[in-house]
Amino acid sequence: MAKMQYYGTGRRKSSVARVRLIPGKGTVTINKKTLDEYFGMEILKKEVVRPFDVAGVVGKFDVIATVTGGGFTGQAGALRHGISRALLKADPELRAVIKKAGFLTRDSRMKERKKYGLKKARKASQFSKR
Repeated sequence: MAKMQYYGTGRRKSSVARVRLIPGKGTVTINKKTLDEYFGMEILKKEVVRPFDVAGVVGKFDVIATVTGGGFTGQAGALRHGISRALLKADPELRAVIKKAGFLTRDSRMKERKKYGLKKARKASQFSKR
């Protein structure tokens, strides 16, 4: 009999995480690497597994994720978002707890586009009257 799998897609800035939750021991695999190998900073590791702490299901699911785009912080946020969405599919009764923690809201802050006549999005060349 096949194991149940729960899918979730998380996004933050320009990062996209495709997350698969499988009932297991709690191992986290990101782009075929362990959590410790992929993220160096302890804060980012904690950020990724926080949905499990909030929902109270630590060690019940294995995570297999593919993350693309952005930097480390954006990827960690995208993973958190994807794990939260997948947890909802596993158990819809967790919605109130996860939503209260703010893990279901997609962080839509992106880099502003460059405008013509300017050097960057808002930076202009120095003005001189004469």
